[in-house]
Amino acid sequence: MRIEDDGGECASIKQLIFAYYVTGHGFGHATRVVEVVRNLIAAGHDVHVVSGAPDFVFTSEIQSPRLFLRKLVLDCGAVQADALTVDRLASLQKYSETAVQPRDSILATEVEWLNSIKADLVVSDVVPVACRAAAEAGIRSVCVTNFSWDFIYAEYVMAAGYHHRSIVWQIAEDYSHCEFLIRLPGYCPMPAFRDVIDVPLVVRRLHKSRKEVRKELGIGEDVKLVILNFGGQPAGWKLKEEYLPSGWLCLVCGASDTQEYPPNFLKLPKDAYTPDLIAASDCMLGKIGYGTVSEALAYKLPFVFVRRDYFNEEPFLRNMLEFYQSGVEMIRRDLLTGHWKPYLERAISLKPCYEGGINGGEVAAHILQETAIGKNYASDKLSGARRLRDAIILGYQLQRVPGRDVSIPEWYTNAENELGLSTGSPASQMSESNLITNLCTEDFEILHGDLQGLSDTMSFLNCLVELNNFSDSEKNNEKPQMRERKAAAGLFNWEEDIFVTRAPGRLDVMGGIADYSGSLVLQMPIKEACHVAVQRNHPSKHRLWKHALARQNAKGQGPISVLQIVSYGSELSNRGPTFDMDLSDFMEGKQPISYEKAKKYFAKDPSQKWAAYVAGTILVLMNELGVRFEDSISMLVSSAVPEGKGVSSSASVEVASMSAIAAAHGLSISPRDLALLCQKVENLIVGAPCGVMDQMTSACGEANKLLAMVCQPAEIVGLVAIPSHIRFWGIDSGIRHSVGGADYGSVRIGAFMGRKMIKCIASTRLSQSLSTANGVSPDELDNDGLELLEAEASLDYLCNLSPHRYEALYAKLLPESMLGETFLEKYAYHGDTVTVIDKKQTYGVTAAAKHPIYENFRVKAFKALLTSVTSDDQLTALGELLYQCHYSYSACGLGSDGTERLVQLVQEMQHGKASRGEDGTLYGAKITGGGSGGTVCVIGRNSLRSSQHILKVSCLYEE
Repeated sequence: MRIEDDGGECASIKQLIFAYYVTGHGFGHATRVVEVVRNLIAAGHDVHVVSGAPDFVFTSEIQSPRLFLRKLVLDCGAVQADALTVDRLASLQKYSETAVQPRDSILATEVEWLNSIKADLVVSDVVPVACRAAAEAGIRSVCVTNFSWDFIYAEYVMAAGYHHRSIVWQIAEDYSHCEFLIRLPGYCPMPAFRDVIDVPLVVRRLHKSRKEVRKELGIGEDVKLVILNFGGQPAGWKLKEEYLPSGWLCLVCGASDTQEYPPNFLKLPKDAYTPDLIAASDCMLGKIGYGTVSEALAYKLPFVFVRRDYFNEEPFLRNMLEFYQSGVEMIRRDLLTGHWKPYLERAISLKPCYEGGINGGEVAAHILQETAIGKNYASDKLSGARRLRDAIILGYQLQRVPGRDVSIPEWYTNAENELGLSTGSPASQMSESNLITNLCTEDFEILHGDLQGLSDTMSFLNCLVELNNFSDSEKNNEKPQMRERKAAAGLFNWEEDIFVTRAPGRLDVMGGIADYSGSLVLQMPIKEACHVAVQRNHPSKHRLWKHALARQNAKGQGPISVLQIVSYGSELSNRGPTFDMDLSDFMEGKQPISYEKAKKYFAKDPSQKWAAYVAGTILVLMNELGVRFEDSISMLVSSAVPEGKGVSSSASVEVASMSAIAAAHGLSISPRDLALLCQKVENLIVGAPCGVMDQMTSACGEANKLLAMVCQPAEIVGLVAIPSHIRFWGIDSGIRHSVGGADYGSVRIGAFMGRKMIKCIASTRLSQSLSTANGVSPDELDNDGLELLEAEASLDYLCNLSPHRYEALYAKLLPESMLGETFLEKYAYHGDTVTVIDKKQTYGVTAAAKHPIYENFRVKAFKALLTSVTSDDQLTALGELLYQCHYSYSACGLGSDGTERLVQLVQEMQHGKASRGEDGTLYGAKITGGGSGGTVCVIGRNSLRSSQHILKVSCLYEE
């Protein structure tokens, strides 16, 4: 419906004109649009489709003069490096080229075109700029989708850098001009939209029966048929006859024109009508997308899927697929090496149970028609873009913490209530009161160790008991269950010993990123922790998962030692819940493989890269301590430490994992040595250039005390008691932090560049001094000055340089920034073994080098102040040191809008009228850990009023 200046309506009920924009991301969107468009045309309306998809996608289903096709791509979706891998940086760059740089001309062109066709309604799936163009043309617009690009790109910003975040904001703002959202099942959180109408699955109709399709293909009913539906095959992949079980055939969609196929693989034409072929098959093998999932559910076809890297739509569709007992996950390694048999056999044993509607196209078309006529579905809510702020930038929806789930789809919430399931770690969901009254140790015996009154550990132990019971009752239970729980139930031999360890996360009070420069740091363990259960068994007695057994049988070597890991909390993330490998993969001849090879091994499949934190501990023990593992190992990992919040979730996993492996194998490793070994896991296998303070705090810290440690490399000074009148809080900014991110790594490189330059300057000055002193008696020489220069010429850690020496001799000589290539030409090497300089990148030097030098001084002052006389001045000084640290982070480029806002709110609370004339409450705040988001540490008076102010800060931040 067009909006005239006088407010009148000029729509005709008999014939309406729709402009339907389709995203340039793959065929899936175009195929579902076909069904909506078909129903609109059947109702007598004209539809102009704006799409980059081939014409046959539309014309094979719709032959009508009311269909108008306009070849145009106004967004790029996600750029894929291959069929399974999304290139995040390339996606943002391509979107910028496609939709941001030519934005003004796009808007002008689209407004003119919409007016020229006299469109009554603009429909978008899900092109952002279409909504804005409609608004400028004075035409209402509606989106039809299960995800939006602001949500998908939010996670990419973290990898590519914050300078791209304006893209996400612009997309959200464009969507906010949309009247309302027609939301499809399996949807992601989409906060940019004001109003939502849910519809059933949009599924293309069948043209032929299963019997007709098989007859045309010459395939009998006795033949098992799998349809391979990847929309293109992984690079360098060659299909082989032995990939399929005997008596099976495979239909290949999107087949390569040049590749030859084995006799049991049948190449399909490019324009083959896949819904008919899907309905004629016994199962499907492919990647998850709305089209494949909706058609698998609609036609009750088991779906063997392989995860696609970095596409955040997937977890929501995956959980819907598995809830209706239609999904089997295949790990990428088995896909590419041809170990398909156990997955296909598992798939055909499923009983898909989706009974919901599949007429979403018809329902959506009716709503669009009613809207174009003049019906108003929208409310007066505020624009979604105003509510976004940093929350959407973080992709926080995929990083849920127990009790803080946001916008989980209704079907998932209902599933939780029905099945008694939860979205996070089972061990972290029970309330404190329930833990005390309901948990007991009657079902298991603790042979060694002590619970130490830790309720979360008791909960984890009872979780193991539940798994044992689950294993016994699973065959009689017809309800669908979470896959990670089923995998865990088959992990252990319940008659043998299981070793359980616990390692906490930490709050970075002072020190932060200065740890890799040798600073004194003050770190506090938090109550949230990671638990790991480990069991070792002789290979002949080890319980293997079906695909692992099939892989072992294929090698024909008999039982060999295998590592199997289950990680809880993966159901709403994009990581696989299980990981397995032959331990022989860690060996090359008689020696363990190198860390570089291990890093590449785990990087092959990003959905399983998390396993590097766990399995990497085994390789480090092999390389550093000469340990050899002959038995198979089973591990269950359950962490309540929030991921990406700057509270050392990765360190807690590493420390708990290595502690459990060591205990199970009788290895005695001191906490300090264990922390240093775990740092090697993160630096050399995971590839994150962190310092050692995280692992040290997790391994050596004590509750309610600050661990004081000089990171040269890891010397514990002592435990500092927190005075009873002082309290620390951690507030989550909602912004995902990563020490593996570009910002953290570039600042670290900048600091080491600065150290190298300072050493060179000191060496030059020393040479000049010695040259000038030629012929001067030793008594006349300034030996103290020469000793200082000698020390600085061989400076091991930046923090060994005092602030006054830095200011007096070096500050003015360091460049603000330097191109990597320029540095390498002049200095050759920056002296850091865990980072690599990119020749084309410019690194900040002055701020990165200055920060640790001054931070070390601030931490020393902070530690001394903690033991000073209790006073308001003491708290004010402590708080000021936190503020100084925070702004030093920002100067390095490690700030974020969210954390800046939180610190600002603390300052407003500190200096507000409510805090005057009374005892103060909050005194200081700082970003923590690696920066660029995560958690903000706040210091204040230990009082009820302070806690109330913390709550108020949190509430104000969320508004």
